Parts: sequence; C-alpha cells; structure tokens
Amino acid sequence: MIRRILPHPALSLAVALIWLLLVNRFAWGSLVFALALGLVIPIVTEPYWPGRPRLRSPRRILGYLGIVIHDIVKANIDVARIVLFMPKADLRPCWLVVPLELTAPEAVAVLMGTITLTPGTVSCDLAEDGSALLVHALHCPDPTATVDEIKTRYEARLKEIFR
Repeated sequence: MIRRILPHPALSLAVALIWLLLVNRFAWGSLVFALALGLVIPIVTEPYWPGRPRLRSPRRILGYLGIVIHDIVKANIDVARIVLFMPKADLRPCWLVVPLELTAPEAVAVLMGTITLTPGTVSCDLAEDGSALLVHALHCPDPTATVDEIKTRYEARLKEIFR
C-alpha cells in the first residue's frame, strides 16, 4: 500500500525540497503545495520507471559520498595550483578511455557525474554499448595511473553499491 502512495520516496522528498527552494521563502501554502507535488509527480511518472536500481549495499553510499567530497576539495586545490602556478608548457592535458565493468545505467550515470563534478576532469562520451567512457583530464602526466585510479577509487565502489 505504501508503495502505491510513495513509489519513489527519495524523488518525492527531492521534488518537495526543490519546490521550496524555488519559492525561496517559507509559507504553509508553499509547504502543502510542495508535498502535493512530491506525491503526485512520482505517481504520474511511475510508468516511466520500468526497473528501479537495486542497491546491494546502501550504507556504502555514505562512504562513497565522503570519498567524492574529499576528492572534489583536493581537486579544487590541485586545479588552482595548475591554473595559477604551472607554466603552460608543463601542462599535460589528455583524453582517457576508461573501460567499464559497470552495467547498471544508474551506476554509470553516477560514475560520469562523479568524474565531471571533480575539477580537472570531464566525462565526455559513453560508448554506444556502454563498455567504455571517454574522459578529458586537464593535467594527466600518467594516463594509465589515472584510469586505474578511476576504476579502483570510483568504479569498484559503485559495483559494491549497485547490483
């Protein structure tokens, strides 16, 4: 019964919070409308969600988020050093092809988002069959080590989280 009312509880909460942020002020009417949107939108979009991602280990999500936040802060500092102090001649940008073992589209999307959110790297393309990811790195003296780091630091953890 609860799944019929709240088919996607996280989406319901996200829609309600986003509405409240868009309104940019708190009023009881806005809260009621936000909750109504949070209930109606997931119910209406339910047919377009044929398979929900199955999480093998939901508690590992917090650990993954901690690693991503740490890496984002560290990469911000590294990119600032590169931009401010590194001579242009020493800059080694490169394109990386990261072979993927992930099969769940949600896990691949999280990996691509993680790479793009980390300053200095951008996920540019996904192979049509989903077997590889094209990444651009601002400064990459050792491409093989960077690919290995993406695979061990992010992809391996995402394989543990998603089925």
